[in-house]
Amino acid sequence: MKIVQNIQQAVEAANGLKKSGATLALVPTMGNLHEGHLTLVREAAKHADHVAVSIFVNPLQFNNPKDLKTYPRTLDADLTKLEQAGVDLVFTPTPEIMYPDGMDAHTFVFVPGLSDMLEGALRPGHFKGVTTVVTKLFNIFRPDFAMFGQKDFQQVAVLKKMVRDMAMQIKLVEVPIVRDENGLALSSRNGLLTSEERERAPLIFRQMMQIRDQIISGRRDFRELTEEAGETIDANDGFRTDSIDIVDADTLKPVSEQTSRIAVLMAVYLGTTRLIDSVSFDL
Repeated sequence: MKIVQNIQQAVEAANGLKKSGATLALVPTMGNLHEGHLTLVREAAKHADHVAVSIFVNPLQFNNPKDLKTYPRTLDADLTKLEQAGVDLVFTPTPEIMYPDGMDAHTFVFVPGLSDMLEGALRPGHFKGVTTVVTKLFNIFRPDFAMFGQKDFQQVAVLKKMVRDMAMQIKLVEVPIVRDENGLALSSRNGLLTSEERERAPLIFRQMMQIRDQIISGRRDFRELTEEAGETIDANDGFRTDSIDIVDADTLKPVSEQTSRIAVLMAVYLGTTRLIDSVSFDL
């Protein structure tokens, strides 16, 4: 496994892997790797001859400086896991390498509409940071495939539109959410939970699935459904609902008569840790 830190080394290493027509899959991460990330790596290996992983805690997508400061960083352990998983190339840049003139002076890539709604409205600038850094990673690696988990449901939608709008010759592959046995979606932020909080966190998943089951059974009073779920969650000590949305899974807009697939999106604080989750299903 080759580990590189600067951009030119990454470009040369990626080009070397793609010699003689070999294909390359990229797994962009912010590190603190868990089974969800490793599932992305294994899926990448199914799609391409070689797998590259980036580990970069991207300050451009954090609207909360405290969240950036406390984001878990476990590089040595991450590299061990990736080597055991058979990854060919790992890119571990610093902010100074990715944004040499500073973030404010850097060129931005922005997807209008999708980036401003839902999670984007709660975290202004977040998706602009995501699309900017992912575009840069795509330009560095020129991968044939890029793997993203469905837990960040809106992020996937934003990136799919970016790839389509900009005619990027990359196949974006969505990978299903990986969960603990109790239903908790695996996330790097789970490491910030206390052991007691981690045991209680699956309440979010249970409420989300209850919404899904009621919609499947015929309920269409979406506002009442989200309010009931929020009240149930907030009645538990330490929980604070940030957002619950029921949307068209394809457009992320309100459900309409044309909707054939629904997504339930949740963001909930447990203590000081913000957890997100989602589920999508056919009507």
